[in-house]
Amino acid sequence: MTLKDLARELGVSTATISNAFNRPDQLSPALRERILGEAKRLGYTGPDAKARSLRTGRSRIIAVVLAESLTYSLNDAVASEFLSGVAEILDAHGHTLLLLPGREHASQAPGSANIADGFIVYGLMPTLALLGDLPAQRPLVAVDFDIEGRPAVHVDNQAACRAIARHALATPPQRPAVINLRLTAEPCNGRVTPAHTLLPGNRTITRSRLDGFYQALEEQGFARQAIPLWNIEENTFEVCSPVIAELLDLPDAERPDLLLCMSDRIALTALTLAEQRGLRVPEDLRLVGFDGIAEGQYRAPRLTTVRQDSVEKGRIAARMILGLTPAVDSQVSTQLMIGDSCP
Repeated sequence: MTLKDLARELGVSTATISNAFNRPDQLSPALRERILGEAKRLGYTGPDAKARSLRTGRSRIIAVVLAESLTYSLNDAVASEFLSGVAEILDAHGHTLLLLPGREHASQAPGSANIADGFIVYGLMPTLALLGDLPAQRPLVAVDFDIEGRPAVHVDNQAACRAIARHALATPPQRPAVINLRLTAEPCNGRVTPAHTLLPGNRTITRSRLDGFYQALEEQGFARQAIPLWNIEENTFEVCSPVIAELLDLPDAERPDLLLCMSDRIALTALTLAEQRGLRVPEDLRLVGFDGIAEGQYRAPRLTTVRQDSVEKGRIAARMILGLTPAVDSQVSTQLMIGDSCP
C-alpha cells in the first residue's frame, strides 16, 4: 500500500493524504480521522520519513537544547511547562520534538542534532562550545539567555524582581539576604565572596533578577555590598538544602529575617527547613520566590512569588522556529502573586 494507492482508494488527492499525516492543521478533524482510520485498516503506515527528508531537505524535527540533563528538565516544574508549550505548537503543525541535554554533551552537540530543522536553546548552557557545533545555517531561538545575532525570548526578570522586592521591603527588614541560582562563573554552592566572578546579564537571567533586587534595596537605603549573597548550583532540594541550612543555622543576630530567592524551589526549600527549626513564617522569617509553580500555591503558608508563563514562552519560541511569527526578541510579562510567606 502506497500513498497513491490510498489516495485512489479514498478518492482524494495525494496532497490530502500527505497533509493528514504531516500537516493536520490543513484538514478538518473529521476528514483527517477518516483518512487515518482507512490507512490503518489498509495497512498504510504513512509517508516514508527518510525519503521525504532526502527529497525536501527537511526532517520536520525541531530540537530543544536543554541546559540541564533530561532527568532534571522533565522533573523541573518550570522546564516541563516550557516544553509543553513547545510541544503544543509542534504537534499542531506536524513536527516532532527532539530533546538534547546540554550538560551531558558539554564538548560537542550530539550527532542527532544534525537532523533537526531548527533549534530552541533553553537556559544557561554549561559551555558555549556546544552552540558552536550546531549547524549555523539553521534557525535558532534562545530562551532565558542571549545569543548574539539570534532572537531571544525572556520574561521581564529585572522589573519583576524589583517589584517583588519593593513589596517585601514595604515592611522594613533588619537583615535581608539574597539567594542566587547559578550566578557565579566558578562553582559555588554557598556564600558568594569577592573572589567569585558574577556572570554577565546576557549569560544568565539570575543576574538580571539580582539587579532588580539591588535596585529595590538601594531605594530603601541598603548598600549592595552589605547584602549577603548566597549561590545555589542546582535548583533542586538536595543541592539547595545544605546552603540554606547553613544560613538558617546562623546565630539569631546574624540570621536573615528576609530572603529574596531567585526561584520558588529555593524559597520552598527555605520554607521547609525554617519550619523544621521552629522558625515562624512570616513572623520570624519572610521570604519570596520566583516562577509561580503550583507547589508554592498549594501548601501553607502560600508562597509570595512572581508568576511567569513558561508555557507561553515555549509557544512563542516554537512559533518563531517554525516561521509562524517573526523571529525577533520577545518579552513575556509576569504577575506578582502575594501569598502568606511575605504578606
